[in-house]
Amino acid sequence: MKFQVLDIIPHLRNPVTGSIVSPADRFDQVIRTAQRAEELGFDAFAVGERHAGEFLSSSPTAVLAAIAAVTDTIRLQSGVTVLSVLDPVRVAEDYATIDQLSRGRLELVIGKGNEVLQYPLFGLDLAQQWDLLEEKYALLRRLWREEDVTWSGELRAPLVEPVTTTPRPFAGAPRVWHGSATSLRSVELAATWGDPLFTANAIQPRENYKVLIDHYTEQYLAAGHDPAQRYIASGSGAGGIFLADSTAAAKQAFGPVYEALTAGRNVPGNNSPFRDIDHAVAEGPALVGSPEDVAAKILDYHALYGHSLQSISLPTTLPFEQQIEILERFAADVIPVVRAAAPTTLWEDEDPYGSRPETAAHTSRSNHAYAH
Repeated sequence: MKFQVLDIIPHLRNPVTGSIVSPADRFDQVIRTAQRAEELGFDAFAVGERHAGEFLSSSPTAVLAAIAAVTDTIRLQSGVTVLSVLDPVRVAEDYATIDQLSRGRLELVIGKGNEVLQYPLFGLDLAQQWDLLEEKYALLRRLWREEDVTWSGELRAPLVEPVTTTPRPFAGAPRVWHGSATSLRSVELAATWGDPLFTANAIQPRENYKVLIDHYTEQYLAAGHDPAQRYIASGSGAGGIFLADSTAAAKQAFGPVYEALTAGRNVPGNNSPFRDIDHAVAEGPALVGSPEDVAAKILDYHALYGHSLQSISLPTTLPFEQQIEILERFAADVIPVVRAAAPTTLWEDEDPYGSRPETAAHTSRSNHAYAH
């Protein structure tokens, strides 16, 4: 299995201590976490996108560009790019720029997002969110694969004059994953194009996500795509990962924070049923416990989902030093166990996208530094 660190850059007070860092310090934490994740051998780092609520991730391209400048090998992903509210020409330009800055390390994760307030913010009709996603993705694919593109659709002004977006991607069109949380339409879009699926695995019972994954697999194979390239990724619940010497100790230490954050979130139709830490650990996707129990839980979900990429998010209301300690312990005590038990071809030689960063490594940033 491969591993991703995801930060959707929540900007919240610790509900127990009341502490909160400044926006500038929070951005600094994101960049430093990405650097440390690369040093620890994580495979990917993702930055989310939100345009409402207590988040600082309205401009993920700027944050990913900053991370690209201070890393060399870790893949850079979005989580998710809310393509429904964006212009595909701008998305093609911005993310191709990140692909160039990172020398081929970009992989996009697209979706319609789970925040309904962003649609009126951009002057769009929430009822058209899926139609917007499908139409805009079809255009984005063409912009990354073709030059002199002309196009017309139902929900965006046509491209009458031929358009070639610049810069071009570093080494052909980057891979695109499809974020999936609640609807069959997202998995059907992924299956239609033969793209990989990223299940949120966030706040619902895992059986709900399994229904979507099974439908994706069925549609993917029915469309005639190569079964060997049917990759699935999984999130790890809302609230953040927390490790301790025992699961009892982890629940005791993190439980008050988890429960206060959960209680403070009241978004009808988008609330976790796992309101207390015992329920979240026993039946929800939260990765809270001893390294042994967390590794076993990931593998239990792997047996159900068959996923190749596991995403984790740090508990960002805790002191930053404690977050990094959790990241380091996860890398040392959880990743090796899961990797050994759940091998994958993702980003390996059998994967058509596996050599993309390695190709870029021949022209690494160090070889292109200014001469002194």
